[in-house]
Amino acid sequence: MLYELGVGNQIVGVTHECNFPDDAKRKPRVIHSSFDPQKMDSKEIDRKVVELVQTGKEIYVIDEKILKEANPDLIVAQGLCEVCSPFTKEVNRAVSILNNKPEVIILDPHDLDDILTNILEIAKQIDKTKEAQRLIDLLQKRIEYVKNKLKKSKPKVLCIEWIDPFFTAGHWIPKMVEIAGGINGVSVAGDSSKRMAFWEISRFDPDILVLMPCGFGINRTLEEYRKLQETEEWKSLRAVQNDQVYVVDANSYFSKPSPRTITGLEILAKIIHPDMFESLETPKDSFVQIKS
Repeated sequence: MLYELGVGNQIVGVTHECNFPDDAKRKPRVIHSSFDPQKMDSKEIDRKVVELVQTGKEIYVIDEKILKEANPDLIVAQGLCEVCSPFTKEVNRAVSILNNKPEVIILDPHDLDDILTNILEIAKQIDKTKEAQRLIDLLQKRIEYVKNKLKKSKPKVLCIEWIDPFFTAGHWIPKMVEIAGGINGVSVAGDSSKRMAFWEISRFDPDILVLMPCGFGINRTLEEYRKLQETEEWKSLRAVQNDQVYVVDANSYFSKPSPRTITGLEILAKIIHPDMFESLETPKDSFVQIKS
């Protein structure tokens, strides 16, 4: 969101997860993962994270040299999830390394309103309040457009944030489903994402399944899905039988709270009510429908 506020040239360091826009990929990376998830499948990643959490070892590693060279005046971090990206522990360590003791903003959004509020919080710190309000007004109009569109039906929708093991998609996702005209299943608006058993999926038996593994793009999710679609219990689900399974670009539009999360809302609207939102423009290759 700092780029949307026009201060991209003032960003002196990012994490390994910061990949939008392209300029962010060229910024010094002050934090990286302690293991390489690209070489692991969902189950292996989950096991590794559980092991690191249980043993108290680091999930993320700070590059002290790059951090000191960046020497930021302001650190923007998240307090939402210690697994998804650098957490409070890493932020405290970063501050202890720096001599200038920068200001710190910890963002902890749980719904779309919180995401919009966070934009204003950051803007106040960098003297960009007017720019932030213009951005928020634009994003709010997009939300209202989807919200106020009269829906003819409300299909049951289940968003899955991790495939092996299964995790619900929590935080802002349930409310997004509701705004887009669906009935959200298993997860609760504002709550954290949680591990779920297959019987919970089967009991809800959604009309539409949306796969959005945290941090994954479409191709990575499709690789993971091949193993899942071979199982008989998965084939028994109504959404699977009716070819109502969708894969979205979670890394770009769902996993990270930002202005692009509103694009995620529009993607969900097109998935849940394709005829009604046919004219709504969404990025190319932002979602695909899986057909048997």
